[in-house]
Amino acid sequence: MYLTNLERDQLPQGAKEKLPLLERLDFIASSQNVILSGNPGTGKTHIAIGIGLKACMQGYKVLFTTVHRLLTQLRESQSQKTLKQVENQFEKYDLVICDEFGYVSFDKQGAELLFNHLSLRAGRKSTIITTNLGFDRWEEIFGDPVLTAALVDRLTHKAHLVNMNGESYRLKETKKMMNEK
Repeated sequence: MYLTNLERDQLPQGAKEKLPLLERLDFIASSQNVILSGNPGTGKTHIAIGIGLKACMQGYKVLFTTVHRLLTQLRESQSQKTLKQVENQFEKYDLVICDEFGYVSFDKQGAELLFNHLSLRAGRKSTIITTNLGFDRWEEIFGDPVLTAALVDRLTHKAHLVNMNGESYRLKETKKMMNEK
């Protein structure tokens, strides 16, 4: 999923406008976040992985994870009393990509773990979040309005917000395939 494989003409307008800037990777050097927000199938994960691969090729340390996988890792490290080690490792990455933010809700403990973990990076290292939910719906995931407001505030401070709402690429491909039969 390199950026060169991306069908740019199929991207939502917000992505078409912001991608040339993001591809320069200046946001990593300035410790800014990127939030790719929009409905499924519009290229959020492809863009995030493509930027991550480019960052790796330029010598940056990058972690790609889904929010579900990250939360599972945090819960396990907490029960094994190795959470501090995981946090220290997490802080060392130049770029962390958290995919599928908002697909799975979690309990209060999970929300607090994720909040604390992502807050470690705020203003110091870059994070890319892909989400299918607008910020006004993040409370549905976190279940706590105060925690949600604080996390949104930290993640969006000086961040690049990319509107990825558009027609699903996968749906277009399916329609095209069905018409060819």
